[in-house]
Amino acid sequence: MKKHTLLLFKNRRPGETVFIEEYRKQGGYTALFKALREMTPAEIRDTVKASGLRGRGGAGFPTGTKWSFFPSDQGGQKYLVCNGDEMEPGTYKDRVLIEADPHQLVEGMIIAAYAMQIPTGYIFIRYAYKNAFDCLQRALAEASEAGFLGKNILGSGFSFELHLHGSAGRYILGEETALLNGLEGKRANPRSKPPFPAVRGLFDKPTTVNNVETLANVPHIINGGADWFASLAYTEGGAGTKLFGLSGHLESTECHELPIGITLGDVVREYGKGVWQGRRFKACLPGGASTPYLTAEHMTVPLDFAPLEQVGSRLGTGGVTVFDDHTCMVEATLNLNRFFARESCGWCTPCRDGLPYVSWLLEKIEKGQGTMEDIDNLRHQVHNINGRSFCALAMGAMGPVESLLRLFEEEIVDHIRKGRCPLKS
Repeated sequence: MKKHTLLLFKNRRPGETVFIEEYRKQGGYTALFKALREMTPAEIRDTVKASGLRGRGGAGFPTGTKWSFFPSDQGGQKYLVCNGDEMEPGTYKDRVLIEADPHQLVEGMIIAAYAMQIPTGYIFIRYAYKNAFDCLQRALAEASEAGFLGKNILGSGFSFELHLHGSAGRYILGEETALLNGLEGKRANPRSKPPFPAVRGLFDKPTTVNNVETLANVPHIINGGADWFASLAYTEGGAGTKLFGLSGHLESTECHELPIGITLGDVVREYGKGVWQGRRFKACLPGGASTPYLTAEHMTVPLDFAPLEQVGSRLGTGGVTVFDDHTCMVEATLNLNRFFARESCGWCTPCRDGLPYVSWLLEKIEKGQGTMEDIDNLRHQVHNINGRSFCALAMGAMGPVESLLRLFEEEIVDHIRKGRCPLKS
C-alpha cells in the first residue's frame, strides 16, 4: 500500500484522548500563533480557499468559498457554529476524532473565527456523545486557561468565546438552519433560504456553520500551506485526507484517515480486511445512509467528490457501509427509509407524506405482496420528492431508493414474481 500522511489521526491512540500538554508537544496551537501573529484574516481565508478543502459533513461545499460569503468586515455580533450532530446511520467519524484529539477542533475554530472576525462560537453536539462532550468540555477549559480563548488572545487584540451545547438529538439537526433553530431553543425545522445564515443566522445575526472534521483540518492547512494540503489527495482536483468510518459486513470495522481519492476496492480490501465470513461484496453506501449504492463494478472508483458523482453517488460523510451477497437490498433500503421517515420534522409534504409512502411500497414488495405498478410508483416518488422538499433530508432519503431501482431492479422484480423475498426460505 502507498504510504500516506496522517493529519487528524496523527496523535490518535486506541482508548486514549490527547489533551493540551501532549497536543502542544506534538505541534498543537503553532498554527494559532502563526495565524494571529503572521497572517491577516484575509490571508487565512485565501489560504483555506486555495487548499481545496471541501465540507466534510456531507454536502461537500468548498469551505473557502463558504467563508467568502461571510461579512467578515462587518462589525457587531456574529457567530461560528460547529455542527457535531452526527446522527446519520453509518457515520461516526466526528465522534472518533473528538474523542482522540479534541484540541484540533478547538484550534481550528479559533483560527476560523479570527479569519471571519467572529467573536462567539458554539459547538453543537448530539446527546448520545457523552464521552465526546466531556472531552470537549475539558479541552475548552484547558484552552481558556492557556489564554487561547477569551479576551485579547495572544495579545492580538482578537477575542473569541467558545461554548459547548449538548443537543436533545434529531437527525434533522444536521441541517444547518434546523440546527440554528435547535440552538435557539426552537422546534428543529429548517428555515427558508434566502436569507442564508451568512446574512441572518443564529439569533438573526451573520453565522457560519461548519462540520467538526472540516474545522479540524484548518490548523493543518495553516501550518502546511494550501499546496501541500491539496497534494495529499490521490486524485487530481482532490485535496487533503478524509476520515472513512467503515461498517457493515467487513472483517474489520473502524475509522481510518485516508487520502481523498483512494479507491473503494483499497478501502474494502486493505482497511476493511475484506467482506466477512468469506462472502462476496454486493453493494455499499460510500458516504453514509443518504448516499446512493455502489456495486462490485465500482471497486476502482476513487472516493472523491467528482468521481463519485460521475457514477451516480456521493462522498457524503465517508461512512462506508458494506453489504454482502446474502443481503436483500429491498430490505436494506426499507430499513434506511424507515429511519428517514421517522426523523422527518414534518415541515413539508414531500418528506412528511412521501417517505412513509415509500416505506409502505417497499414493505409490500419485501413481503411478497408487491405489484409491477409499485415499481413505477417508487420511481414516481423519487421524481416527485427530489428537488421539491424544503430541505435535503427527503432528497437524501431518495439516494438509496433511486439506486435500488437503478442497480437492483431485477431483485425487486424477483420479489414480486416469486411472492416472497428470494433470499429467504
